[in-house]
Amino acid sequence: MTYTARLRVWRGDATGGASADYEVEANEGEVVLDVLHRLQATQTPDLAVRWNCKAGKCGSCSAEINGRPRLLCMTRMSVFDPAEVLTVTPMRAFPVIRDLVTDVSFNYAKAREIPSFTPPADLAPGEYRMQQIDVERSQEFRKCIECYLCQDTCHVVRDHEENKPAFAGPRYLMRVAELEMHPLDVADRVPEMQDEHGLGLCNITKCCTDVCPEGIKITDNALIPMKERVADRRYDPLVWLGRTISRRGDRRARG
Repeated sequence: MTYTARLRVWRGDATGGASADYEVEANEGEVVLDVLHRLQATQTPDLAVRWNCKAGKCGSCSAEINGRPRLLCMTRMSVFDPAEVLTVTPMRAFPVIRDLVTDVSFNYAKAREIPSFTPPADLAPGEYRMQQIDVERSQEFRKCIECYLCQDTCHVVRDHEENKPAFAGPRYLMRVAELEMHPLDVADRVPEMQDEHGLGLCNITKCCTDVCPEGIKITDNALIPMKERVADRRYDPLVWLGRTISRRGDRRARG
């Protein structure tokens, strides 16, 4: 079935812009990215839209469709009423470069702040051994395609630009959680999770999990367990007592 789709696409750059209305042919089985490509080919050759694989694996074509963060290449036109106006806008949490393309360098900066995997110094390559349950736990987090939809929908930065310096966002809090849960990583990442990456700003609304195209349970399997580790470390009286006794014992041994 072929029909005329009605699109309202944001056009502009870092200095400003506005939505423009278009009518373009849509065919059965197509995704939003297909229709945007046809719009480029027939009416707006200067429309800027980022994409690469068109298979939901590169994370390049992230945008907002009717206000919801989505991948353009994985959103079928059939999920919308043919009579409705489809609004396509850039990700709101990041600065606009042009049209639907945003500057996501914030995410690369946050990635560089996270110390890399730290195995025991006496463990040589080829000697790494893990239980299968630990492999499966971290494998879920490695499904991330870095589309940054979770970063975009997280209201901590979406609605509060001033939080960006102190908040890594769900994608990189998940990265720290993956390393903290890794049985061969010997770095203590709990303090920096709270103090440097802003875990305390997350109030577990699960909006990041809701938009993840890979179905990663970011909130349940990464953020909540890390919040529990921080709470145990800092606020559990028995843990506090044990650490205090341990420190006193260390001082006596050195003295």
